[in-house]
Amino acid sequence: MTDPRPLPPLRPEIENRSLASGQIGEVKRPLSAWERVTNIDWVRRITILLILAAAWEGYGRYLNNPLMVPPFSMVMESLWQATVNGPLADRTFTSVRVLVIGYACGVALAAVFTALAVSTRVGTDLLSTLTAMFNPLPAIALLPIALLWFGLGIPSLVFVIVHSVLWAVALNTHSGFLAVSETMRMAGQNYGLKGIRFVAFVLMPAAFPAILSGLKIGWAFAWRTLIAAELVFGVSSRSGGLGWFIFENRNQLDTAAVFAGLTAVIIIGLVVESVIFRNVERKTVRRWGMQR
Repeated sequence: MTDPRPLPPLRPEIENRSLASGQIGEVKRPLSAWERVTNIDWVRRITILLILAAAWEGYGRYLNNPLMVPPFSMVMESLWQATVNGPLADRTFTSVRVLVIGYACGVALAAVFTALAVSTRVGTDLLSTLTAMFNPLPAIALLPIALLWFGLGIPSLVFVIVHSVLWAVALNTHSGFLAVSETMRMAGQNYGLKGIRFVAFVLMPAAFPAILSGLKIGWAFAWRTLIAAELVFGVSSRSGGLGWFIFENRNQLDTAAVFAGLTAVIIIGLVVESVIFRNVERKTVRRWGMQR
């Protein structure tokens, strides 16, 4: 019995001949000097900063009111004088020291809460409940309580910094752990990994992009909380920080020095982001192919 369906039409054979190298054209075009320079990340970033500085300088000179908006050159001069001859270096060291202590304590507590949440169902309920309660609460709102409990000093600052860091880092870390695929989890279990070893060798590498994002957010929250707390009650351990430096110069109507203190805060933030977090990101998640 023959098949009633029609056969497909026959296609003519096509033979592709190889082309000579001269007929292909330019395969790889050499980059110009401008393209090579603009492909460098730090060059583009510095260019943006220079453009912003030039706009600031031009607007300050156009306004001609140093009390409101001093020119960028005046701010840089005030920053240099406050660093070399003034108290800005000591104030910066005080703020950074308190920030590192509070940030380290907050990250350590976040690791404990996250480990409990991963290990037990009660830990998951505890972390989700505490995060829902305290994450929307501004850290600076706890400053009066901190002053009552710990007095006027570094412990109060550390307390509010820990609050600002803890919930952001714990929430991002736990969300990253929950996003780990079941395939990776079963692979780790097939190797006999349990408990801390399972978290360290399977969950943490797989969730490291989320963990790194939480560390960045926690750092930003901690830095803002510290400056705000120093602006509120100022001196800690006989030496104020950057927030107190800004507050003092605001009372003296030295706007250039106020902008110098704000510039110091921005410079520290840029250095931490560009040197520490970017290097960690390049050597981990980008090297592993987890992030473009």
